[in-house]
Amino acid sequence: KKLAMMTSDQQKNLLGEKLFARITEQDPDNAAKITGMLLEMEMSEVVGLLNNQNGLNGKVDEAVSVLRAHSVPGSA
Repeated sequence: KKLAMMTSDQQKNLLGEKLFARITEQDPDNAAKITGMLLEMEMSEVVGLLNNQNGLNGKVDEAVSVLRAHSVPGSA
């Protein structure tokens, strides 16, 4: 996979698609938001998460906690 030869936007799109698919398995309701949150990280960190399921699970759990902390009761 020639990630290094892609533009940063292309890299983000590709990694975003892969992340979204993996995150959907864990938390389908928040997958889009969590994917966006994780794409704020350095691309090398995102690639690392895609290669480390436990690390990805941990980041998803963190993101869910952040989303819960910022959700307004009654808005869901």
